Amino acid sequence: MGAQQGSMVSSLIMLALMFGIFYFFLIRPQQTQQKKRREMLDSLRKGNTVITIGGIYGQIVEVKDDSLIVQIADNVRVRTVRGAVNSVLGKGEVTKDKDPELAE
Repeated sequence: MGAQQGSMVSSLIMLALMFGIFYFFLIRPQQTQQKKRREMLDSLRKGNTVITIGGIYGQIVEVKDDSLIVQIADNVRVRTVRGAVNSVLGKGEVTKDKDPELAE
């Protein structure tokens, strides 16, 4: 009976160890990444230059609760949800040194 309890205790320790490994290598980094993305989306402001998930560069001209109005060219504005923003380049328009297609 003592061998059976020892085997059970070692199995529980291994299970706890496996959970700890999964937590520190999978769950925690994903939570950190989600937190950074949420903070980036919450900090979007008028004038920020953004890249959408679809790869469209644009400048935010209006911020609403859950959507943005993004100007992608002269007199061309699109409405998108906040979650469609992939990254923020900064304030102002995309310059020629940042986008080689604009240099033409």
